Amino acid sequence: MNIPFLDLKAQYKNIQKEIDKKILDVVKTQRFIMGPEVEALEKEMASYCGSGSAVGVSSGSDALLVSLMALGVGRDDEVITTPFTFFATAGTVARLGAKPVFCDIQRNTFNLDPKKLESLLESQRSKNSQSRIRAIIPVHLYGQCAEMDTLSSLAKDFQLKIIEDAAQAVGAEYSMRGEIKKAGSLGDLGILSFFPSKNLGGYGDGGMVLTDDKELASQIRLLRVHGSENKYHYKFVGGNFRLDSLQAAVLRVKLKYLDGWLEMKKEKASHYKKLFWESGLPQKGLIQCPSAVYRNGKVNHYHTYHQYVIRAQRRDELKKYLKEKGISTAVYYPRPLHLQECFAYLGYREGDFPESEKASSEVLALPVYPELSSKQQEYIVSRVKEFYR
Repeated sequence: MNIPFLDLKAQYKNIQKEIDKKILDVVKTQRFIMGPEVEALEKEMASYCGSGSAVGVSSGSDALLVSLMALGVGRDDEVITTPFTFFATAGTVARLGAKPVFCDIQRNTFNLDPKKLESLLESQRSKNSQSRIRAIIPVHLYGQCAEMDTLSSLAKDFQLKIIEDAAQAVGAEYSMRGEIKKAGSLGDLGILSFFPSKNLGGYGDGGMVLTDDKELASQIRLLRVHGSENKYHYKFVGGNFRLDSLQAAVLRVKLKYLDGWLEMKKEKASHYKKLFWESGLPQKGLIQCPSAVYRNGKVNHYHTYHQYVIRAQRRDELKKYLKEKGISTAVYYPRPLHLQECFAYLGYREGDFPESEKASSEVLALPVYPELSSKQQEYIVSRVKEFYR
């Protein structure tokens, strides 16, 4: 049996008529940059995410970059984030001449650890009364929100802004002081990615910035068009961060199906957990299933399972074995950011963030998508069990 890691062709087949018509409608207008499709998507995404404003941009990475620019983050400023995330989270900070400051993760969620963050902030404050820390970027990794109520309280206490990296968590929900809110609407700014493999993916790059701050939203709208308030008149230096109409059109079709897809992925995750427990592997400590820490009766999309990530003993050997059996898997991420060559100048060393380093050696993402069959899941788990015999 051959099981792809992700089967976007199967998804397309189910919605092909709607997608093809929508794309053709845009082609007929010959309006490919910004325009009514982008405006409509922004309104629909703001409504879906419960945010005051949504601004479409060219990618999730650019959404992070333009958010930092809007906050005025620049040379010699510092921004705290996790070392266990995709490169763009810290890379955009460095691009602006600012300094990424890393803080370790929680073992059970893979997200920023609030206790370690508090210790870091207290340490920075005691060392320097004129701290250059400007913002915190928590990452909702794999589709589950970070501990945002605690992180928000810390940000308020230390007068910092929060940019949520919700690139992997569109539709994820979190109970914030008793109110159920969606990822991206829990901080000062939230960013989404529409990379094709995401739960809400386009047919190319795309991203979005969410915020309740009207002034920040207006500034980001200017920044995405080179800082131009009127054509050929520039208020400040921005960039080309525009979202294409074709991408917006595709995303508008897919948005109608998103909640249904998330429900199906949740069912796949539950089935994986059942199968793994029946295999006896978690009880033996050989693998660990994802921990859905916010699962309760009030929060529906407590985890959107952008990736279904297990911790596995002898991870690399297991990955190779599954490939031989026709099962595609992936590692997100094999090397934490503080140990990347490009960040050597920051002075971090191996052992500085043990949870991130341990996660990098153990995590393995298994196929999880709405079209994945129970039979395929059973085959995957049986092959994992077979490996550990």
